[in-house]
Amino acid sequence: MRAMPLRVSTVVIATILSYLPAVAQQSHWASADNPTAKYIVGMERKWAEGVCVNNGVVASLLADDFEGTSTRGARFNKADELRDEKGPHIARDCGLDTANVRFFGDNLALVYGSEHAVGKDKSQPNAKVCQIWTDTWLKRGSNWQIIASQDNRVGCM
Repeated sequence: MRAMPLRVSTVVIATILSYLPAVAQQSHWASADNPTAKYIVGMERKWAEGVCVNNGVVASLLADDFEGTSTRGARFNKADELRDEKGPHIARDCGLDTANVRFFGDNLALVYGSEHAVGKDKSQPNAKVCQIWTDTWLKRGSNWQIIASQDNRVGCM
């Protein structure tokens, strides 16, 4: 008879322990007043605007082990972005259109966004170019940085 309560206790404990990792990984959209989300969106805005001007955002924005995928499917890293940032800027009217932050625990966030620029495509200097993207942010120590990005060109609305 004593075995029954032990089995019930074991099942209850196992159920609780299996539930805890799931709770820890629950995601949530950032609230409008979340200071971390405001920082992340501000940095995303600077990166989008950096297509037009060298605003020096790349060095602190991207992690040293950052890896991205361009709209053409090519891989690029932080060194590539630093080179682009310091190079000539032919685009104008660069800006962030949307950026929605979704947190996964305390140290990971995905940002789903869109941006635009005019003249980014050298073959069409007056054409507006739009893209959507997903950036993966990781908090290491007290610093939030982008560790990965995926860009896709889309038609402008």
